[in-house]
Amino acid sequence: MLYNTHMTLSEDQLERYSRQIILPEIGLEGQEKLLNAKVLVLGAGGLGSSVLYYLASSGIGTIGIVDFDKVDLSNLHRQVIHFSHDIGEMKTVSAKEKIENINPDVKVIAYQEKLKIENIEEIFKDFDIVVDCLDSFKDKFLVNDYCLKLNKKLIHAGAIGFEGQVMTILPGKTASLRDLFLDIPSDERGSCKEIGVLPTGVGVLSTLQANEVLKLVLGIGELYIDKVLKYNALSGKFYEFKVKTVNTSTKVL
Repeated sequence: MLYNTHMTLSEDQLERYSRQIILPEIGLEGQEKLLNAKVLVLGAGGLGSSVLYYLASSGIGTIGIVDFDKVDLSNLHRQVIHFSHDIGEMKTVSAKEKIENINPDVKVIAYQEKLKIENIEEIFKDFDIVVDCLDSFKDKFLVNDYCLKLNKKLIHAGAIGFEGQVMTILPGKTASLRDLFLDIPSDERGSCKEIGVLPTGVGVLSTLQANEVLKLVLGIGELYIDKVLKYNALSGKFYEFKVKTVNTSTKVL
């Protein structure tokens, strides 16, 4: 395969990304977009694990990881970026090590802290896209509101039991979580610890999240904007629901 020599990719990069560079929708220009992209992943758990793997292997140049938890044994059935020898290690440390082994092109910035009002603007400021892989609805709405406020593109997903959903939010242009939900759903409804979650279902949804990031960076394909994609792992079916913009205000919790 012959490449235009004015591009700045190294020989190793041309080989590493060759199978996606040959896609006409990507090419060398698209690969450079990926290498220049800055993506922040919130949570290095079930959803975040696969998102991080695919973003790193695709060549996203700068990846931020926010997580304050440690790896435990019950994580390993779905949080595929962590291994048995990582039990007791901080998830940010474990994830950073795997990413750097997958792809030395990637700059990893780890934030070993809980996301909150006091630090969210400082953490978000240097990233173009935010990927919501969090568990708590209160945290998800905090992220939604600050992405609207700071004009950051947001890829939302959630998974529990056998179900989950994905949605992409472009601030000021498309529907957000405040259009999807009239009120913040209570976290008392239960977590994966109480209700359970199927690891393969989480894998499908996190792969869709990573795919949304790549399409957004590359400017190709159709995004899940103004709609939610629902997935049921038992039926193996996907459902799309349109979401109308009804709440244009930015309400910060």
